[in-house]
Amino acid sequence: MNRREFTQAMLAAGAAIPLGITRAAGQTRGGTLNAIIQPEPPVLVTAINQQQPTLTLGGKIYESLLKYGPDLKPMPGMAQSWEVSPDGLTYTFKLFPNITFHDGKPMTSEDVVFSCMKVLTETHPRARQNFARVASAEAPDPLTVVFKLKQPFSPFLGCFDCTSAPIVPKHIYEGTDFRKNPMNDKAIGTGPFKLKEWVRGSHVHLVRHEGYYLKDQPYLDEIVYRIIPDAASRALALENGTVQLTQWSDLQFFDVQRFKTQKNLEVTTKGYEYFAPHSWLEMNNRVAPMNDKRFRQAIMHLIDRDALSKRVYFGMAKPATGPISSKTKFYDGKVKRYEYSIEKAKALLDEMGLKPDANGKRVEIKYVVPPVDESYQRAGEFFRQSFARVGIDLVLVGTDMAGWAEKVGNWDYEMTQNLLYQLGDPALGVSRTYASSNIKKGILFSNTQGYSNPEVDKLFDQAAVELDDAKRQELYSKVQQILVEDVPVAWTLELEYPIIYDKAFKNIVSTAIGSHETFGTVYKS
Repeated sequence: MNRREFTQAMLAAGAAIPLGITRAAGQTRGGTLNAIIQPEPPVLVTAINQQQPTLTLGGKIYESLLKYGPDLKPMPGMAQSWEVSPDGLTYTFKLFPNITFHDGKPMTSEDVVFSCMKVLTETHPRARQNFARVASAEAPDPLTVVFKLKQPFSPFLGCFDCTSAPIVPKHIYEGTDFRKNPMNDKAIGTGPFKLKEWVRGSHVHLVRHEGYYLKDQPYLDEIVYRIIPDAASRALALENGTVQLTQWSDLQFFDVQRFKTQKNLEVTTKGYEYFAPHSWLEMNNRVAPMNDKRFRQAIMHLIDRDALSKRVYFGMAKPATGPISSKTKFYDGKVKRYEYSIEKAKALLDEMGLKPDANGKRVEIKYVVPPVDESYQRAGEFFRQSFARVGIDLVLVGTDMAGWAEKVGNWDYEMTQNLLYQLGDPALGVSRTYASSNIKKGILFSNTQGYSNPEVDKLFDQAAVELDDAKRQELYSKVQQILVEDVPVAWTLELEYPIIYDKAFKNIVSTAIGSHETFGTVYKS
């Protein structure tokens, strides 16, 4: 598809094209957007760290080849057009001219090939799987990138948003330890905004990249992300106008309803279509008693998902039934269900020989609380109380963001809560959690629980290369049935996060990745 064909197709479908390639009427240049970032990210380089705060902030600094509309269809990013060969093996991208990094050096196809095939395959859990399917990646000229796949991969065009395949400068990273490169603190990308200042514990100040390649963009002068650890203070900052944007779990779920009545604010749950946030209890399958699927099944029976949604998330969630979200392609709602049942949980624990002692205690499990927001602490308390009913003593262990990432990434944990993105297709956002090939120590959001099932690996591999959707559904239904029986993790909820922003700012939500987007087209009216 070339750029003209793309535009004609979008117009024919009656779709808006929020690309900012040309300046639309009413868009003014200038202004400052104040937003919240919570918790403070450990680093801003999205190729190195994929935790939510890093992606939200880093999405303004780093770009990729494509963007995705709310319908998840690809749109131009740094690639102005692309073509796919009839056999589905060759993908050719044409880049926009005059793209520069924030240090003034030109960004070329060589940087794309280097980022995708060298950096991301080492540092990025989902990109590793995606680009492992590439037989060769070439840069025949500075504005052309050609990926040749080993075999067809249906969702390959879905691999190139700014959080999944961020492009980093080859001239800075080549020949270095990517994770320890001293330039990581500078966060040099090609995005519409560049890093001016990061005052730890206070704020991250981004300013316009004057050399940005799209005409007139970005419209804003600057974005200031404010670090406000206290939830009440974050709500007050939005209420009094100190900040004009919150996203994800910046606000407590119980606060969301009252902001819907504030006339100057817009509250939406749009902008999460690509992610379909899926939450679960992660259990280290290597460690007893989590290495027995009967224990994991018992945990499934002990979670009252309706109560969890109402009490902790104030109704902004629905029960998850398995590994694939109901909002994602190839979901199967007919899989085995684990109803809330203390008696069934007890029976499974008794069957595996995990009997209560004289004090009624069966086992002690250390639970590492993700230090993201207060809802995770409350969820931890909910699980602790739930499990205590059958003699499982859940000990809540606190840590900071970097400590949590290190413990989980290095398998140094027993149980925790996790939330991953579905990314529009199970081959992109689901298989990475369960494929044995993605058991990589030190890499967060991979198969950190250590689950391995050859049949699951086979089904995921077959579904990824199958081009017929009906056959893919059949394969994904089978894999869901197996996973729901094995319970490698205990799925809890499909979360619905709000984005709340001052109505004076336009285009805050323009794509399927919402607040993670580059914000090049955001303007103040």
